[in-house]
Amino acid sequence: MEETMTIQSFLRGDLGQIITFIFAASLFFLVVGGMFKKMKLGAKAMAYAGLAMSIAFMLSFLTIFRMPWGGSITPMSMFFVSLIGFMFGPVVGIVSGVAYGLLQLVQRASVVHPIQLILDYPMAFGALGLSGFFWKAKNGLYIGFVVAVIGRWAMHTLAGVVFFGQWAWEGWNPLPYSMAYNAAYIVPEMVITLIILVIPPVRHAIERVRAEANKV
Repeated sequence: MEETMTIQSFLRGDLGQIITFIFAASLFFLVVGGMFKKMKLGAKAMAYAGLAMSIAFMLSFLTIFRMPWGGSITPMSMFFVSLIGFMFGPVVGIVSGVAYGLLQLVQRASVVHPIQLILDYPMAFGALGLSGFFWKAKNGLYIGFVVAVIGRWAMHTLAGVVFFGQWAWEGWNPLPYSMAYNAAYIVPEMVITLIILVIPPVRHAIERVRAEANKV
């Protein structure tokens, strides 16, 4: 427990936040940049990916509702992370999601165990890159986003079962409690986002941005 508090205190301190931010930025720019070179995509594609990441990070500060033990509804922050996968494929999407998860540690680190940190941050947000597996599929924008959100929910649920079961509601086992708790904030944001995405001008704008980002 003392070790966990030390990790959380470090991540919430100035030095820890600076180191985490530098690591996340390096992961994103160096690894994703290298992938773009292999895909024969240049600085423009990197700029689009970086912009999507920046928008997601800024939107994550605009909390509509926050759960007491972690997790919150934000205005479409998950979508802009998953959008990177939709634009450039799963590998770029997952790596970008992992980097974004590290940025979330800078924003609000909540750590009870090192494994929980990995599940709730790099793995959960890395799962948002699963949208990339559907980047060429019909209606891939919607299907990919839903799969990405389910992936994030699964990682948070697993962390909740293992590390937060003691806070389960009276009469609830850890698994259904964790499933319901995490769905309570993830599902509403997903539904709100999908409603916005089906608006024709929004959908067409995203398709145009994707086409422009992938121009060589």
